[in-house]
Amino acid sequence: MDTRFFAAWLEECARVVHEQREYLTRLDAAIGDADHGNNLDRGFTGIRQALAENAPKTPGSLLALAGTTLVRKVGGASGPLYGSALRQMGKALGDAETVGLAELTGALETGLQTVRRLGGAEVGDKTMVDALAPACVALRRAVEEGVKPQEALSRAADAADKGAKDTVSMQARKGRASYLGPRSIGHQDPGATSTALILAALRDVAVSWAEPGAAGP
Repeated sequence: MDTRFFAAWLEECARVVHEQREYLTRLDAAIGDADHGNNLDRGFTGIRQALAENAPKTPGSLLALAGTTLVRKVGGASGPLYGSALRQMGKALGDAETVGLAELTGALETGLQTVRRLGGAEVGDKTMVDALAPACVALRRAVEEGVKPQEALSRAADAADKGAKDTVSMQARKGRASYLGPRSIGHQDPGATSTALILAALRDVAVSWAEPGAAGP
């Protein structure tokens, strides 16, 4: 996977977040500030503009630029969390011009560690960790089994989607939603949902690049 692959991923993220911004904001309206969808849409639009103005040479520098852009464009919790995670992923990838599945897995695990460190959340707290953590576990297991990147990333996306849906039955223990106590039960967490969308975008790009005639991940 080269710089073009990661640029395609972020472009797909921007498209999906824009398409789903009202859905994400509705989820956030039930237990948060009602701004998650619009905030992420503004952030990924900023990433798209930043990548058009700059041409990072490596996957690592591209993710670092995207992360810095999110931190600058998005307030609240989601900007610093997503932005810092992307920047640390970029650092983890270093100066490599191409990235294998194992390196991508390690970078996502670094992103998860960053989110946990900044937010103090663990699985079961009803946050984006509930989608990102199982995705990393599924991806690591797929690497160990030696499956192809598109299949591995499909497993990760499925795990993230299930993790997001599982937050419906949870009581929030972190963030603004935690102020609602038991009343937070019955609502899907918007952060976990956007994480699932971002991992689904990664899967979709990997699958499309694996099709005959495509550049390939």
